[in-house]
Amino acid sequence: CIASSERRSRMDMKKRIHLECIVLQVKELVLDNCRSNEGKIEGLTDEFEELEFLSTINVGLTTVAHLPKLKKLKKLELSDNRISGGLEVLADKCPNLTHLNLSGNKIKDLSTIEPLKELGSLKSLDLFNCEVTNLNEYRDNGGKYRCISAN
Repeated sequence: CIASSERRSRMDMKKRIHLECIVLQVKELVLDNCRSNEGKIEGLTDEFEELEFLSTINVGLTTVAHLPKLKKLKKLELSDNRISGGLEVLADKCPNLTHLNLSGNKIKDLSTIEPLKELGSLKSLDLFNCEVTNLNEYRDNGGKYRCISAN
């Protein structure tokens, strides 16, 4: 029936516009304990222009490479995932980060956290329960990495 098909199309468009408006207003998004799909957070796009806080604790992330550009993001919670590298994209994707929690990830080397120096607004970096905090070089140079919480 053509009439019901047209009605459904109008409803879908109206619903879509409503959802788009909601996306444009979201400032905080908590996705803790949801499962990522192949390391991607489905539905999270650069349309979340106003997003300031994103929490993805224990979602199964292995990389942040798939994060969209979130220019207003200030706080990013990534603890208890399986991230081991690829942090260099954060300076471009989330240039205004002030707080980054990477505790409980698989970060082993200083070279992995070195790119975080490009985050000029970063005030807090949490690496609790990351192997990198056990390195002598980390302990000796910890001040270089701003405010860091270690084991």
